[in-house]
Amino acid sequence: MRHCLKRIPALLPLLLVTAPASAQTPGSAFIDDRSSAERVIISLYNAVNRQEYLRAWNYYDPQTAPKLDEFKAGYANTVEVVVRTGEVESEGAAGSIHLSLPVAIKATEKGGKTAVFTGCYRLTQVQPANQEVPPFRPIQIDTGALEPTDAPFESAMGTCSAKIEKPVN
Repeated sequence: MRHCLKRIPALLPLLLVTAPASAQTPGSAFIDDRSSAERVIISLYNAVNRQEYLRAWNYYDPQTAPKLDEFKAGYANTVEVVVRTGEVESEGAAGSIHLSLPVAIKATEKGGKTAVFTGCYRLTQVQPANQEVPPFRPIQIDTGALEPTDAPFESAMGTCSAKIEKPVN
């Protein structure tokens, strides 16, 4: 048994290198990771893929979240979402870190039709050391915008230069 355990750590770096960090298919395994902007968005679409819309909606800041019924309705025909994330940009302000994350989304609808979208999510992380009163606030989505694109999913990527006016659902 000890011999087998020694081999697992040796293989782990190979597994990490072969799986691209920026492309994720949030499948059926439960993912709820709020440790980075990328992981929040991957968790969001994992919940959508599992049709756990309340959990997906919960990744949004309650102050800026879309209405739950409208959010759920936006995914009524969605079978699967695959997400690729770009490079996160961050800036600090008064105890918070504001994060901008470009994304590319490939959505498959009932019947097999696919569509590609690009855009940006804006998220906020209140510095954990500055939080002293419950409840603890993890990284949350403030807002986002997605636009359809004709670019292939493998090369499509959003930008975060424009101001985002309304939440993504």
